[in-house]
Amino acid sequence: MADLRTEFLGIKSPNPFWLASAPPTDKEYNVVRAFKAGWGGVVWKTLGEDPAVVNVNGPRYGAIWGADRRLLGFNNIELITDRPLDVNLREIKKVKREWPDRAVVVSLMVPCEERNWAAILSRVEETDADGVELNFGCPHGMSERGMGSAVGQVPEYIEMVARWCKAHTRMPVIVKLTPNITDIRHPARAAKDGGADAVSLINTINSIVSVDLDTMSPVPSIDGKGTHGGYCGPAVKPIALSMVSEIARDKATRGFPISAIGGVTTWRDAVEFMTLGATTVQVCTAAMTYGFAIVKELISGMSNWMDEKGYRSIDDFVGAAVPNVTDWQFLNLNYIAKAHINQDLCIKCGRCHIVCEDTSHQAITAKKNGNRHFEVIDAECVGCNLCVSVCPVANCITMVEMTSGTDPRTGRKIDRHYANWTTHPNNPNAVKAAE
Repeated sequence: MADLRTEFLGIKSPNPFWLASAPPTDKEYNVVRAFKAGWGGVVWKTLGEDPAVVNVNGPRYGAIWGADRRLLGFNNIELITDRPLDVNLREIKKVKREWPDRAVVVSLMVPCEERNWAAILSRVEETDADGVELNFGCPHGMSERGMGSAVGQVPEYIEMVARWCKAHTRMPVIVKLTPNITDIRHPARAAKDGGADAVSLINTINSIVSVDLDTMSPVPSIDGKGTHGGYCGPAVKPIALSMVSEIARDKATRGFPISAIGGVTTWRDAVEFMTLGATTVQVCTAAMTYGFAIVKELISGMSNWMDEKGYRSIDDFVGAAVPNVTDWQFLNLNYIAKAHINQDLCIKCGRCHIVCEDTSHQAITAKKNGNRHFEVIDAECVGCNLCVSVCPVANCITMVEMTSGTDPRTGRKIDRHYANWTTHPNNPNAVKAAE
């Protein structure tokens, strides 16, 4: 059986699935329900100094849905916890005492002064929490006050605050990075240079998801006015995957522990982040969409996949995909793949033909003997994968690697001029090879 036990910075948890710092981790009641459901750990919703912040008493979330009303992303304008610091600290201590096998990390955000960080760290240490996460990511509300992403966008500030925190606590220090920056490697390097023990990413993306055309205000609308907020959910996963991979393969941060955040909804999402270098994954939107019980599917899915692949522990595949992430200039331009349509699966909808005809390379026929029939024209196909992406039937269209010799799809001999980019007619520098 697969072993999902995780150790991150010495913090042990029964599985790598943690709840991210967010509304689901704002109080003891929620966290206990999460642990009963099976979550391996939580990052407690961000604590600040007293007096506590004041949140809006109206809509806090905007949403983007797919055509089937499936939630693709949230826009969140909620601030850090609005509960008194003493109450939060008391609950954290109680939860950690009653659930010693679960990870309890505390997210923090205070003004950018050493004394402020030193003061709150000493109080968090008394709870016996496993670590702290420095919230340098929130793009709304707190950033206007000189905190959150206002710090996370300046590597020098990240390094400075990380250094302060390491000087004032025995607990592991995780720096939570903002994606609202041009190159994620710079803040990650700064966190490491400041002595931080790990990074977590990504925090939410600055956004306005929609405009109410009746009130003419951004959504969510508060008394006719709206503001930018933080975007999260399945839609941000590709951005998060890329940023995690950049840190994992950067020479300056290679091997630096990563806790990944950003659109994790299924076990497959989690595995993808882990193959790109993350040891744990943090979840928020999926729990807010489906409830805490979703962790059962995450656990069983990852466990079954590991058994199928022969992995005994998560260490067997963490970082496995990192060596295969490269820069465009190092891709093999001699590699050729072409689309192939499985006629037994084809439903004759024609989407592949029309998108190729209108927006790509006119490489798919529409008719054969007067009937609707879609087939790839090898000489025109450049292997762009567009037809695969828009086809509504899974595995109906696949990409097949082409090499000199025999076409694995048809058994026909392949013209070697079309099987190598150096002689391909679409290559402006092609030189026709001698027969």
